[in-house]
Amino acid sequence: MKPFLSDSFLLTNSTAENLYHNIMKDLPIFDYHCHLSPKEIYENQTFENITQLWLAGDHYKWRAMRIHGVKEELITGHASDWEKFDAWAETVPHLFGNPLYHWTHMELRTFFGINKLLSPDTAKEIWEECNEKLQTEDFTPRRYIERSNVQLVGTTDDPTDTLEFHKLIKEDTAFEVEVAPTFRPDQALYLERVSFPEWLKKLESASGINIKTLDGLVTALQQRVDYFAENGCYASDHDIQLMAYKQIPKSEVEQIFQKRLNNEELTDEELIGYRSYLLVELGKMYANKEWVMQLHMGALRNNNTYMQEKIGADGGFDSIGDQLLAEGLSCFLDTLDQARSLPRTVLYNLNPRDNYVLGTMIGNFFEEGVPGKVQFGSGWWFNDQYDGMVRQMTDLANLGILSHFIGMTTDSRSLLSYVRHEYFRRIVCNIIGEWVEEGKVPNDEKILKQMVENIGFNNAQKYFSVR
Repeated sequence: MKPFLSDSFLLTNSTAENLYHNIMKDLPIFDYHCHLSPKEIYENQTFENITQLWLAGDHYKWRAMRIHGVKEELITGHASDWEKFDAWAETVPHLFGNPLYHWTHMELRTFFGINKLLSPDTAKEIWEECNEKLQTEDFTPRRYIERSNVQLVGTTDDPTDTLEFHKLIKEDTAFEVEVAPTFRPDQALYLERVSFPEWLKKLESASGINIKTLDGLVTALQQRVDYFAENGCYASDHDIQLMAYKQIPKSEVEQIFQKRLNNEELTDEELIGYRSYLLVELGKMYANKEWVMQLHMGALRNNNTYMQEKIGADGGFDSIGDQLLAEGLSCFLDTLDQARSLPRTVLYNLNPRDNYVLGTMIGNFFEEGVPGKVQFGSGWWFNDQYDGMVRQMTDLANLGILSHFIGMTTDSRSLLSYVRHEYFRRIVCNIIGEWVEEGKVPNDEKILKQMVENIGFNNAQKYFSVR
């Protein structure tokens, strides 16, 4: 029987242990997509206690606590930070089989040197030990990043953002990790949202362009793309809940835009036509800048209306959608490819049903000299657990080329989530190690070393072409 979280955690054979401990373990982390706050990184302030660092904004933990029956007062309510931590500690022993059980103890071990299991019996001592360490200089946002051996952090940023803190971080020579913005134009794409008129005013202010027409909107977005590029941006990201595509004349798209400016209701078909047009225009901009385009597809968002009205959006009430995406995605990518304007593109699916859709879609579009131009992105959100990662990588290997895979993205808001890269690395080493042990691939040290290094770091660094 192996002890919990031993050196051979998730590694079931000697080849996997060698690949992980001697090759992959100490590779730098290229965190090309996350939701960390550049302001938090710049200001570099210590957290008052472990709840503020660990539980605030963590939808994964919130969902688990709600499923466990914890009162909302102890999750997002006005209970004290100690009471919220204690409620989490009471939940943890029930999480066997959930990756949160692994991540919780990996984070305690990696960042705080705590090997105790979190439970109601240990909650107070772990609370006190963590809080004492949190007041030291080794427990600031920058130190979490540096201690994790992160080379680059790719944040997620609205087109109207000033990128003030990215600039300040870049000017601070004491911090050597690059923090790059990522262009996230969801507000432009979802013009049916109540917030669209107010956001459009922000875009006008940021771009200096009076937006009264569709061309005005596209020009303003181009201005912001230029601004982001000038400030180190290398990628875009999009929340695509429904990957539908409908090509309509620009004149019709203009009419749809004008209807929205006049607060007229739009049909689903009109919304799809508008989004299709704007996504293509944005894709052309990205290709021109040599950016990577990321498409996160398949989330069913804000399912609980009562709770959304009570605590707001992004409260942990999203789940997996079951809309079909193959035909719409194919048409969208093909439209850009016909125009010779398809940027390097990463496709993420939230519904694992779509693994084979994406695993085969990536082979339809290519560019000479660019290995894996269109990528099947890593197990995302509800799929970034053991089974989900194994499924995504084995499906990619069956249908494409695993050695060109750009590897793990946490998509996280937590500074401690870098342990998930360790989690991922152990899993990929074990997959390859099992193939070797079973005689499915040769035990060629040179090939295996190159493959592991590429998946762990090199492929992502090269793919995103950060200069």
